[in-house]
Amino acid sequence: MKAIVCRAFGPPRDLLLEEVESPKPGPGDVKIDVAAAGLNFPDVLIVQGKYQLKPAFPFSPGAEVAGVVTEVGEGVANVRVGDRVMALCTTGGFAEAAVAPEASVFAMPENMSFESAAAFALTYGTTYHALVDRGELRAGETLLVTGAGGGVGISAVQLGVALGARVIAAAGSSEKLAAAVAAGAADTIDYTAEPLADRIKALTAGAGADVVYDAVGGDVFDACLRAVAWGGRLLIIGFAAGRIPEIPANRLLLRGASAVGVYWGSFATRYPERNRANFARLFELAAAGKLTPHVGARYDLADAARAIQDLEERRIVGKAVVLP
Repeated sequence: MKAIVCRAFGPPRDLLLEEVESPKPGPGDVKIDVAAAGLNFPDVLIVQGKYQLKPAFPFSPGAEVAGVVTEVGEGVANVRVGDRVMALCTTGGFAEAAVAPEASVFAMPENMSFESAAAFALTYGTTYHALVDRGELRAGETLLVTGAGGGVGISAVQLGVALGARVIAAAGSSEKLAAAVAAGAADTIDYTAEPLADRIKALTAGAGADVVYDAVGGDVFDACLRAVAWGGRLLIIGFAAGRIPEIPANRLLLRGASAVGVYWGSFATRYPERNRANFARLFELAAAGKLTPHVGARYDLADAARAIQDLEERRIVGKAVVLP
């Protein structure tokens, strides 16, 4: 089969399309004929050796896929050959076939396309865990979403609206802010053109944001910390800006606020039944038309290296998918 292969840590341009042996499912694993694979920021990091997981070489990037089950390993009880599924596989997704553990495989809703399914699991799984389990977002509260034009950002805007929050979207271009408005954001902030903290305070009559969903880090996180409301929850999703910020403890103390780490992958591994319950709710919201992945770019498998480069350079609005 064909796959994108990483043989040494380096820039995305070093990735190669190669003919490799098709993977075999081990005990508890499911093999999937990949119809579409989702592109995520960890793919940018993992091929450069900057991610917490450093797989053995050679490996294929790509953490999530959608497709049809072609084989199941020993002990698999709830997935059958022929099932249409979405799955999380950590690596191996940018290929014509991939293997994932049964616990990370979900039956696709009937009305969902393979492209949407490939763009769904990681972003919406992360966001539901962040806003509901960690942030305890309540109807009527104000939610600030940074990086609001990206895959996780748009998922946070949509889910925040579905949960009854007033959503303020912050991003770095008019195109990305337009996508956030289409997803339901009530207000927008271009943090390349205006001071983020001042604008948040102006939009909230000085109160600040009750919940902040920040996947950017760096200077954006610092500004969010200055504009979190009394009793607010600042959700740490990731550091797309590159710099991991430090938190002056006095800022949390003076606002009675909390900085909350969100590591959905570990949560899903530790509490698989709770994670499945979260996905059951996500699928209900998707079926009701309240959650729809914004697939803003599509790449052939041969162009996956360029896709990763485009994501690193913030050229993609919403989520990108790779099509074998």
